[in-house]
Amino acid sequence: MSTSRPRIHLLAALVATLCAPCLGACGDTIQAQPVPHNSLESMLLAPYPVYWLGGSFHGLQITEASHDPSGAFTVQYGNCLEGGQSTCVPPLKVITSPDNGFVPGEGSTTSRTSASLRGVEGYIAARGRAISIPTGGVILDVYAHTPALALAAAQTAVPINAPGAPGARLAAPSPNTGFGERPLPSQTPSPLRALG
Repeated sequence: MSTSRPRIHLLAALVATLCAPCLGACGDTIQAQPVPHNSLESMLLAPYPVYWLGGSFHGLQITEASHDPSGAFTVQYGNCLEGGQSTCVPPLKVITSPDNGFVPGEGSTTSRTSASLRGVEGYIAARGRAISIPTGGVILDVYAHTPALALAAAQTAVPINAPGAPGARLAAPSPNTGFGERPLPSQTPSPLRALG
């Protein structure tokens, strides 16, 4: 018995060592990485309110914060439910667009419904999983895996760069700011200089 017990322990250790890489491959293929500070800091410096839900929301941590060339800021909560790099479908995404002349789904009455959300007229689409709220000079968009999560996020979103309280009345939509008609910084040529 004394010789079989060490063999069993040795065999168990060998199996565990060989299986560990295989079991590790079954985990999440996109590892949650800390969001760089500069991503959140750029939101603080935006010249318009940028909405978020805090560092975590309903148990979902921020997994990405980005600023795209159109001026929109996106805050993603949770790891991808489907897809992967470049095709990620997260459980929750909050987008602030400075182009208040474009409301997603506007003009299509069959795919969205109007609703009063925090004192302003908003739009609900995708069976409640997508919510757009024109407020002030921006559009707040919430995309979530479930209608309940989308509604909770829309009720909670606050600006990261301005005073606000979850559930508080939002500012009435501003007239079209014309943001979408202005060229993007990348579309503006550098000024010409005389050679000296």
